[in-house]
Amino acid sequence: MVLGASAFVMLGKPSVRPASAEAVEKTPDQVARGEYLVEHVLFCMDCHSDRQDNRYGYPPKRDRLGGGGSLCWDEDMGLKGFKLCAPNITSDVETGIGGWTDGEVMRAIREGVNKHGTALFPVMPYTEYASLADDDVRAVVAYLRTLPPVNNKVPERILPGPLNIIVRFMPKPLDAPVPQPDRNDPVAYGKYLTTVGGCKSCHTPVDEQHRPLPGREFSGGQTFEHKVFGNVQSANITPHATGLANRSQAEFISLFKAFADPEVQAMEVKHENNTVMPWLALSGMQEQDLVAVYAYLRTVPALENVVVKRPRPALPEAPAPAVNEAPTEAPPATP
Repeated sequence: MVLGASAFVMLGKPSVRPASAEAVEKTPDQVARGEYLVEHVLFCMDCHSDRQDNRYGYPPKRDRLGGGGSLCWDEDMGLKGFKLCAPNITSDVETGIGGWTDGEVMRAIREGVNKHGTALFPVMPYTEYASLADDDVRAVVAYLRTLPPVNNKVPERILPGPLNIIVRFMPKPLDAPVPQPDRNDPVAYGKYLTTVGGCKSCHTPVDEQHRPLPGREFSGGQTFEHKVFGNVQSANITPHATGLANRSQAEFISLFKAFADPEVQAMEVKHENNTVMPWLALSGMQEQDLVAVYAYLRTVPALENVVVKRPRPALPEAPAPAVNEAPTEAPPATP
C-alpha cells in the first residue's frame, strides 16, 4: 500500500484530456479579436517577449514578439534551485509552438498541460484562463499563429522537490464548453474581463506561500519585488474610500486612456519610478470594456486597505471618455 502510494506520487501525471482536433479558423475578425485579447487583456507578451526596461510598465519589444526566454524566475529572484523561463509561443517549429496543433495550444492555455501532457507551472495563469470563452481562446490561437517565427530555445525548467511533484496534480481538464459572457451585461462582462485579465490575482494580498488571503479579494497590498526597481504594491481597487470609492466612471477610464497618448507611449522613465502594472497595454482596452470592469468592481465587497502607491509619472490630461457616464449604485457600506 505504502509503495503503491509512493509510486503514484513519484510517477503520477496530471489529469489530462485529449486535445481537440479542431483547426481554428483564422478570419480577419478572429485574428483582430485575438490580437486585442493578447495585447490588451491577457498580457501574454509581457511574459513571452523581451521587455523594454526603460519604458513605463516594461512593455514588450516588438521585433521578437512571443519569442520567450527573457523573463525567468530563478536564483536571481531569490528562488534557490528553481528556474522557469517563459517559453517561445511563436510558430517556430523547432523552438516554439509551430509543431503543436491548435487543440494542443488551446488546451495548454486553459488546462495547463503542454503538447506532451506535462503540467505547466501555474505562473502561467491557466487557472484564470480556464474561464476564457471557447470563442475567445480560438481567437487567441488565431492571432498567435500570425506571429513571425522566432528561433529561440529557452532553458529547461528546474523545479525543486516537492514542488516538482505538486505541480503535476494542479491542472484540471475542462469538462464542459465555456460560453461567451453577455457583453450587454456590464457587470457579468466586467467580471469576465477581470478574471481572465488577472486583476484579482495581482490586486489580492497573499500569504508567505503566495496563497491569496480569503476575503481580501481586490483589496491590494500584494508586494512585487524586483532587483532593479525595488518593491511595488498593488492598489486597492474595491469600492472603499481607500480604494476606488471616490473615482467616477469617467475618472477610472481616464486613468487608463492617459497612457494611450503617443508621447506617453514613447516616454522613458528611471528604473526607480517604474511599475509592474502594464499601463501602456491597458490603455488599448476598449472604453466599453473599461466601463464593464468599473461596473463589476463597484459590486465587490468594499475593503479597507491603505496602500502606499508609487507616484505615476506626470501625464497629459486624457481626453474625455466617449462613453456616457452610466449611473452606478452606491458602493457597499464601509466595513
